Amino acid sequence: RDALTLARLHRAGELTAIWVPDPGHEAVRELVRAREAAMADLREKRQHLQSFLLRHGQIFPGRQPWTRAHARWLAELIFEHPAQYLVLREYRQAIEEAEARLDRLTQQVAEVVATWSMAPVVEAYQALRGVALLTAVTFVAEIGDVRRFDSPRQLMAYLGLVPCESSTGERVRRGRITKAGNARVRRVLIEGAWTYRFPARMSRLLQERQKGLPAIVRAIAWKAQVRLCARYRRLMAAGKRQTVVTT
Repeated sequence: RDALTLARLHRAGELTAIWVPDPGHEAVRELVRAREAAMADLREKRQHLQSFLLRHGQIFPGRQPWTRAHARWLAELIFEHPAQYLVLREYRQAIEEAEARLDRLTQQVAEVVATWSMAPVVEAYQALRGVALLTAVTFVAEIGDVRRFDSPRQLMAYLGLVPCESSTGERVRRGRITKAGNARVRRVLIEGAWTYRFPARMSRLLQERQKGLPAIVRAIAWKAQVRLCARYRRLMAAGKRQTVVTT
C-alpha cells in the first residue's frame, strides 16, 4: 500500500527529491567530522585538567590558558602528594596527544580539500569575512550545493537559524531560533558571525584568502560584509543581545 501511494505521488509530481552526496563528498564529510571529534576530545581533556587544578586550589594567574606561559606555570606547580604529580603528568600527556591528533587531522583536511571537486566552492566561500578554511569546508561538506535550496530563507530554516513561531488567530509571536537541522553548520556560521561586530574592512588575512578569486566573488564578499556589519550595528542599537544578533 505504501509503495502504491508513493508511486501515485511520484506520478503527480508531489514528491521532493533529496540530495545524496557522492562517495568522495561523503569521505570528506567524514574527515571533517573526525576533526571535529578530535577538537571535542581536546576540549574535554583540558576540562579534566582544569577540574583537577581547581580541586587543589591551583588557579592560573595569567590571562590566557594553554599558552607557553601556562605550560611553564603547570611545570612549576607544587603538590603535597607524589600521586598528584602523576595525575598532572597524565593529564598533560593526554592533552599533548590530543593536540597532536587535532593538528594532524587539520593538516589532512587541508590536503584532501586541495584535490576535492568542491575545492573552488570552498575557496570562494573564504572570500567572506569570518569564513576561513575549516568553516568553509564544514559548510560545503555538510550542505553540498546550496542551489538545491529555493531561497536563502529555506537554507536558514534547514539549519535551524529562523525564529520559532506561535500563531493565535491574527497574533503572531516569534521566539528563539528553532535549532533544527544541522548543528555543525549552525555552530560554525554563528562563530563566523561574531567577526561582524567590528566595522567593515579588508584585513591582510582576508586579502590573502581572496587572492586569485574572480572579481565578482570579491565584490559579492565585500557587499555582504558591509551589509552584515551594518545589520549588526542596527540590531545592537535596537537593544538586542549579542547572542541574538549573531544568530
